Amino acid sequence: MDRLQVMQMFVRVVETGSFSKAAKEFMTTQPTVTKQIAAIEARLKVRLLHRNTRGVSVTESGSLYYERCKLIVHDVAEADNAVRTRQGQAQGVLRIGTSVAFGRRIVVPLALEFMSLHPEVQVDLFFEDRYSDLVAMGIDVAIRMGKLADSSLGSRFLGMNPWVLVASPQYLASHGTPRRPADLSAHQALIYSSVQGDDIWRLQSPKGVAVTVPVSGPFRSNNLSAVLAAVRSHLGIAALPCYVSADSVATGHVVEILKTYALPEQEIHAVFPSPRFVPGKVQALIAFMQGRFQERWWGG
Repeated sequence: MDRLQVMQMFVRVVETGSFSKAAKEFMTTQPTVTKQIAAIEARLKVRLLHRNTRGVSVTESGSLYYERCKLIVHDVAEADNAVRTRQGQAQGVLRIGTSVAFGRRIVVPLALEFMSLHPEVQVDLFFEDRYSDLVAMGIDVAIRMGKLADSSLGSRFLGMNPWVLVASPQYLASHGTPRRPADLSAHQALIYSSVQGDDIWRLQSPKGVAVTVPVSGPFRSNNLSAVLAAVRSHLGIAALPCYVSADSVATGHVVEILKTYALPEQEIHAVFPSPRFVPGKVQALIAFMQGRFQERWWGG
């Protein structure tokens, strides 16, 4: 096994804290990875890793070696990607992280379309609603919603994710249609408990005036599909992203209400491990997605 590949293994062992996880990524066995790291330590005559029943941790010398190896691995990857980008190609395995609902409804079809345009790319799509550690999980790029916290990660703005208020025609026929935001307090709210302020809905009037409305109702969930199902079951009014409600609006199962009032929108970003080292395959995906998140992207 060449020295560069062993360095790559060492970097991933440090980042994942696990010989077995690194072995899985390199499609080899844990004893093989352990043997290769031990060979480095024997050659350098220094211990790089502490091994115990709880996992693997890096020594002071190992930390120094890791930082240098990481730069070498990145530089080699960038040299390869520079050539591929110049040739207009994106190649290799691209691991994309995304939330469950947005991933299933939006990222999956986009990823499949991207693969059809770049047949040399193999996509590994990872779903998790919590923000994952990109380095530890080996994720090349994550699609994230909302404002980004300051970090050492690289990012690119993709577009905006608008929200709307919706209800079923049957619910509105039985309970009346709200004409102004204050009317929402008298209605049954179906609450998505992760984004729009939970029991407080915030809207903006056509003149830009902020309006805050306390709401309550019989159903809440941190799953957008569950909230949409409750709306379609005529249980009340919900604030939902347009990409979740668009199909139901198109079929008439739900309708938008208070259309002249705006709910807060979320920013959509592509986030990647390093702002300095952006592989060609990640650059290609970002450029592709920036072209797709335009105008009313959620409607079709």
